[in-house]
Amino acid sequence: MQTILFYVQHLMGVGHVFRARRVVAALVKRGFDVHLVYGGARIPHFDGEGASVHYLPPLRAGSTVFGKLETPDGVAVDDAYKQQRCDMLLAILEKTAPDMIITEAFPFGRRQMHFELLPMLEAASARKNPPVVVSSIRDILQENRKPVRDAETADMVERYFSHVLVHGDRRLVRLEDTFPCYERLAGKVLYTGIVAPSKEDTRAEPAGGPCDVIVSVGGGVMGAQLLLAAAAAKPLSVLQDARWRIVTGVNVAPDLREKVAALAGGNVDIHEFLPDLRTQMAHARLSISRAGYNTAADIFRSGARAIVVPLSDGEETEQLRRAGILEQRGLATVLWPQDESAEGLAAAIARAMAAPTPDYGAINLGGAETTADIVSAILAGSSLDAYR
Repeated sequence: MQTILFYVQHLMGVGHVFRARRVVAALVKRGFDVHLVYGGARIPHFDGEGASVHYLPPLRAGSTVFGKLETPDGVAVDDAYKQQRCDMLLAILEKTAPDMIITEAFPFGRRQMHFELLPMLEAASARKNPPVVVSSIRDILQENRKPVRDAETADMVERYFSHVLVHGDRRLVRLEDTFPCYERLAGKVLYTGIVAPSKEDTRAEPAGGPCDVIVSVGGGVMGAQLLLAAAAAKPLSVLQDARWRIVTGVNVAPDLREKVAALAGGNVDIHEFLPDLRTQMAHARLSISRAGYNTAADIFRSGARAIVVPLSDGEETEQLRRAGILEQRGLATVLWPQDESAEGLAAAIARAMAAPTPDYGAINLGGAETTADIVSAILAGSSLDAYR
């Protein structure tokens, strides 16, 4: 049995953790001995999907400065804390002796983790039988980075990584669209398709019965404006008499939930969290959400007619790029940030309901299983041409 060491670190949002977990599940199912190294704050009810989970002392991005690392209770991380993590990671490498190391996001992201990842990669390359090292990244990267950082990323790929697995459908977007130094690593890039939930993850009937409109904002950290706009748009929209279900996320304050309920009026359910959100989407007439990777995957898998409202905080570009692609391909109606208001959303609802039903059938949603295929092919020395 071949061994894979899979490193994942979440610093703020946890969407990429769930994407990684789907990949891990596919690798375990394929028969690999997977060791998941997990460095963020623990997520309630987290399931390693059959992998052995190794928890490092947790850290997160700083609450005021993203690049400043801190513990989950807000204490700044010092050099001793970092060294403890680094030592543990090196010990895991030594104990597991993996055939392959997969780093989620790094080196395209997680620059703050250089203090432990670079020593691990150096130690791995010095082993008698060095493991294959692979980077696992989403389809769309942040686009406003300094050119020197893109060059540094390409340097690290050239030095340490044999392949870069891009979890996207290359017919929708390609890595060169958002990574300026693409040509330096073009021969290492492989496309897996979108890591979407399996068909079996969608149940036959949603809890509480079907609704007409489902509104969701992930954990809710950056969702207040959309929640308020959606609630206020309900009585203004062509679906004002429909049954709405609004999922606020667990990180929204109780007073905001009360305000959302008051604005929305009657025939609306307010929930913090729905475990069967994808099923809810599949049975709704319309989904209203942000435009993150996992949300788009849920929309594609559920088949839902969708309005996406990309997050824009002056820094992040990923959701804006994804929303533009969805709009161009006729896969979703987009409400752009400058129009994120009750009136703007009501108008978007009218456009979405008048538009043809989107056809997601041609999108490659088998990213987790294809990743397992690629990993098997890499370790077997087989051809990878089908994934380029």
